[in-house]
Amino acid sequence: MGSPSGRAPADDHVLYLDNEAVLAHLAGVDVVEVVAAVLAAHRDGRTVLPEEAALYWPTPAGATARSLALPALVEGPGGPVAGLKVINANPANVARGLPRASGILVLFDPETARVTAVLQAEHISSRRTAAVTAVAVRHLAPGARSLALIGCGALARAHLDVCPAELADLTTLTLFDLDRGRAEALAAEARRRPELARVEVAVAPGARAAVEGSEVVVPVTTVTEPYITADWLAGTRMVVNVSLDDCARDVFQDCDVLVVDDWDLVAADTRRLLGVLAAEGAVTPPGSPAGGGGRPVDATLGDVMASGPGRSNGELVVVNPFGMGVHDVALGGEVLARATRGGRGGLRLSR
Repeated sequence: MGSPSGRAPADDHVLYLDNEAVLAHLAGVDVVEVVAAVLAAHRDGRTVLPEEAALYWPTPAGATARSLALPALVEGPGGPVAGLKVINANPANVARGLPRASGILVLFDPETARVTAVLQAEHISSRRTAAVTAVAVRHLAPGARSLALIGCGALARAHLDVCPAELADLTTLTLFDLDRGRAEALAAEARRRPELARVEVAVAPGARAAVEGSEVVVPVTTVTEPYITADWLAGTRMVVNVSLDDCARDVFQDCDVLVVDDWDLVAADTRRLLGVLAAEGAVTPPGSPAGGGGRPVDATLGDVMASGPGRSNGELVVVNPFGMGVHDVALGGEVLARATRGGRGGLRLSR
């Protein structure tokens, strides 16, 4: 993991990297390995991950907007990397021709605590999200041959950028979006990708049709009401519940293995269903005794990487990745290190 300079520049400027620069430098980063290393660091207590701050408000046009602030620190080989991601979203932006989400990642000097860089966060955020899915596939659904993406926006595209290397046996990719045109556009793009040349790409007529029969299901939507129920998942090996509100209660309670990235973050957010179940005592922390009235979480993803939760064929695994700011900060540190080494540091802003 890279380090955001270690010292403030002598002329006391802040480096700014826009989306184009961030994307260019991300191309040189193995995002899956960075995310896996951070999951291991988090498991071993080498991170600081405070509870995120969340602001929600109704817009004048009647949509629901939100702003999330995620501070984090991770100890890397080159020293600590610290920063803050602010990511905002409004689902109504899509109809305006704007991205649903936008944000910035602010990196700090680990010694002085001064801001050293500001990076546009959209690509970092989407790539780290997809990389968590890739790590889950590597450890919990190796050899999977079919994948369903529910929702065909930026996060779905990021999954197509990041996950194929962990899906070497993939033969079928099924897409669904309420906007069929968006699904058709992503399907056409997928068919042009060399890494998916031998994969059959289909657009499903509905969410259930996409889910049923798919070994790995990844919802990347903006829904706030669950719709995936346990009876949809008879042939599914793993659901990576990226958008957090797609799976119904019975999916969490009846699955064979339930995995989270960080229990404290999950339990603190009672706007999301798994947090609601935690508040009710229906789902309990990793390590809780079975039969205590709630369904214990079986493991964190970091635990799975270390030893696995002891799975057998035919089990359904649900991975609920809340999203950890330490991943954004670590990836931001890698991007900044490459920008600095390459002499393409972006725009230098006066304080």
